[in-house]
Amino acid sequence: MLKNKSILITGGTGSLGKALTAHILNAYPDIKKIIIFSRDEQKQFEMAQDFPISQFPQIRFFIGDVRDEARVKRALKGIDYVIHAAAMKHVPIAEYNPMECVKTNIMGAENIINACLETEVTRVVALSTDKAAAPINLYGATKLASDKLFVAANNITGWNPIKFSVVRYGNVMGSNGSVIPFFLKKKKEGVLPITDPTMTRFNISLQGGVDMVMHALEHAWGGEIFVPKIPSYKITDVAKAIGPECEKPIVGIRPGEKIHEEMITSSDSYYTYDLGKYYTILPSTHKWKLEEYISKFEATKVKPGFQYNSAENSEWETVEDLRKLIKDHVDSTFEL
Repeated sequence: MLKNKSILITGGTGSLGKALTAHILNAYPDIKKIIIFSRDEQKQFEMAQDFPISQFPQIRFFIGDVRDEARVKRALKGIDYVIHAAAMKHVPIAEYNPMECVKTNIMGAENIINACLETEVTRVVALSTDKAAAPINLYGATKLASDKLFVAANNITGWNPIKFSVVRYGNVMGSNGSVIPFFLKKKKEGVLPITDPTMTRFNISLQGGVDMVMHALEHAWGGEIFVPKIPSYKITDVAKAIGPECEKPIVGIRPGEKIHEEMITSSDSYYTYDLGKYYTILPSTHKWKLEEYISKFEATKVKPGFQYNSAENSEWETVEDLRKLIKDHVDSTFEL
């Protein structure tokens, strides 16, 4: 799929960006070029130590901000595929700095779309979040708007064969700013603060996120929002897995935070299909024939009113599961 192709990853120095880079370089050694586009020079410097150009001549590091359309357009010259992972994602920071979140997550998305339409890019996969489904915080609202922009972009491609799609998933285990690294750090203090004892979250590994992005890159027809079938966990079980001996005070939820997360709302159900490993929310208007899509992917429409949330999930991580996952995917020194 990526033989002699050039790919650009916005926000490429983040947890998923680095995992995608490692996967692509390993699985597609004949890739022509992979560009890491981000605005943090220190993170680029550190990532370059893990992916030295002497060993990986295909990789390039490009300083830039998705807010800067001219810079984005320059970076996309000669690029075939784009993975858009750049975002302002911390909920409390977004609540305190709302317009900064809007500029990055919405205007940045529009800049990516416009630049892709004006260059030679043929496929774009944008990363979303469970917080974009029935959002109650600004971050989720901006990502919902971003999702709408990328889905609707397929309506204005004209003769251009480019395809835009979205992947939406829950918390990536061990990613920057997520609860597991936070708890591992707080364990040393003997206190694990619990926001709400009933809180639940979806859980996906970094590799699971990578696999989903690559699936969308290869199989999307344009306009889909892909949603993985993944387990949930209780925040109290994460605390038990990491620090059973620690104090666990209840500190209350943060501004804009949900008790449970959703990825498919009941309103989405009328456009949602089961693909087996994934669900997909299809666009209300599309260039391709729905019957052909259903036949190609053996898609089954979900029941009206279906919803997919972390509280009513059929699959759950146990305390023992979480301990093993932490050791395998987050901290190899973690004691089971």
